[in-house]
Amino acid sequence: MQHCRVPGLTALVLLAAAVCPPVAGAQSEGPQATFRSSVDLVAVSAVVRDKKGRVVRDLTPQDFIVTEGGHPRSVLGLEADDASPTNIALLLDGSGSMRLGTAMGLSKQICEGILSGLRRDHDLAALMSFDTRLLTLREFTGEFDRIRLALDEVDAFGSTSIYDAIAGTAAMVARRTRQRRAVVVLTDGSDNASTYSATEVAWIASTIDVPVYVFDVGELSPAATAVEPSGTSQRNALFELARATGGDYFFAVSPTLVNQATSRVLEELRHQYQLAFEPLDAIGLRRIEIRTRNADLKVRARKWYAAGDGD
Repeated sequence: MQHCRVPGLTALVLLAAAVCPPVAGAQSEGPQATFRSSVDLVAVSAVVRDKKGRVVRDLTPQDFIVTEGGHPRSVLGLEADDASPTNIALLLDGSGSMRLGTAMGLSKQICEGILSGLRRDHDLAALMSFDTRLLTLREFTGEFDRIRLALDEVDAFGSTSIYDAIAGTAAMVARRTRQRRAVVVLTDGSDNASTYSATEVAWIASTIDVPVYVFDVGELSPAATAVEPSGTSQRNALFELARATGGDYFFAVSPTLVNQATSRVLEELRHQYQLAFEPLDAIGLRRIEIRTRNADLKVRARKWYAAGDGD
């Protein structure tokens, strides 16, 4: 088992630039989207759904609208290769609050749902855990039974640094591949020890294009529902963090909700678009928005990228 403290915010932003070279020169494991151009491009993963929640797979570059800081940008490349390997890091809350109620049992059920949906000898998964440390229980592997066994090694104890752990895990995933990757967080939503805020971590995960899917396994308040969960500030912060990265947030407090949410995550990772656009000549953290010309279609993609020398 390996463990570490998450590096500082400045180091992580520098890491975001290091793991996101210009698209035309990107090299990584497995088949990847390749965009050829005389300019440096920004690559973005995106999922498109219709009004009924069905994934849409027949769009062209002309169907997308990209704006950067409010300025329109041209989509110069679009790919939709469903056969590429998927890399998922399961990040399990190991803090003391996870001992309560059904949180740990539901977390293990979610992990099993994800692992059962992955393709053996094609996809890879890793298992991380955290309290105030970030622990690597299993490195990325296609032997999913090793991850199942490691779930029993999680000892729920201590405080929670969830935002720090997400940042560190996203950076680790980004070093492996530039496509079909995600961090799946299993937590009761309680953070009491992070150094960084949810907003700062959302910037980091978004700029390196690693979607974060949060499964909240904490108890619902009496007035809460799966659609409108308990309105605590930390749960709202996790929701905003996940959405800013192109991921999603689920209240997974029953077997039915767990099954629906795990199926949705796997479907999205299988059916991503990879699009590329020419950025503005600017430096720093840049906000982007991606939508389609058809207002009935909804796009989820990261909201930021880091622009600078070589980005």
